[in-house]
This record gives sequence, structure tokens and C-alpha cells, in this order.
Amino acid sequence: MMTSTTTLAIGTSAGILAATALSALVMGALATYTLLHHRQVFAWMQKIRRKDQANTELDKPDQWLADLYKAQCRLAQRPCHADEFEDISQISNMIKGVADHTETIRPELTKIVERVEEYLATALPEPAPEMTLLEHRTQLTRAMKQENARSDLARGVVAAQRKITLLRQG
Repeated sequence: MMTSTTTLAIGTSAGILAATALSALVMGALATYTLLHHRQVFAWMQKIRRKDQANTELDKPDQWLADLYKAQCRLAQRPCHADEFEDISQISNMIKGVADHTETIRPELTKIVERVEEYLATALPEPAPEMTLLEHRTQLTRAMKQENARSDLARGVVAAQRKITLLRQG
């Protein structure tokens, strides 16, 4: 009887040892899987954080571009004088100030500032009480150039806003 009890004890010990080893292997595999999963989650969180920071950097230029678009739309299809360009000039100065600090869209913002300067240069002089036909034609030509410059500015603003949208989407 002693031999059967010893065999049973050895068999039970071997079973417990095997179960313990198997349990340790399963726990090791789960720990490894958990560690890999946490690394992926941490990398994903860092990516999201960087994207959020980049989006925050684009918030002001995006808002200023929207304001610039509205301001130039108010002046569409009508001849404008220098005093009517005050809002556009102010927004352009804000964009110019931030363009050097916004690497991702610097070329687009620089192009917008250049187009604003071209648009501002087309301001019509105050009309004289009585104009000759030549002066009237000259003002008409300048008004058409002004509208063309405004259209170029509008296209530039839309292109910059599109780039910001693409950058935000990642």
C-alpha cells in the first residue's frame, strides 16, 4: 500500500508541478501581451497628443483666414478706396505675425500676405467731383484689376483653409 500511495503522491506532485508550470507560462504570455498592448496604446496616445497640439497651433490662422475671407467678400464686385481696406489690412498683419511661427503652413500664409498686399495696392483714389472720360476709364480699369486681385486672394484663402483641413485630418 505504501508503494501505491507513494506513486499517487509522486503523480499528484508531478501534476501540481505541471499545472504550476503551465500556469506560469500562461501568466507570462498574458503579461507579455499586456505589455505590448500598453505600448501600442501609449504610442497611440502620444500620436493623438501631437495631433491635438498641431491642431491648436492651426486654430488662430484658420480663424483669421475665415475672417479674411468674410472681409474680402464684403468688398466683392465693387470699387473700394483705401479706407475700406482697414479690416483686411489688420487681419493680414496678424497672419504675417504668425506665419514665421507656423512651419506647416508658412508658404500658404506668406502667399496670402503677398496677395493681400497686391489687393491693397489696388485701392482707388477718392473720385474727383467731375471726371473726364479718360479718368473714368482709368478708374474702371483699376477697379477691374482690384476685383481680379480680390479673386486671387479669395482663391489663396480657400487653398490655405483646405491645407489646414488636410493637416487636421492627419
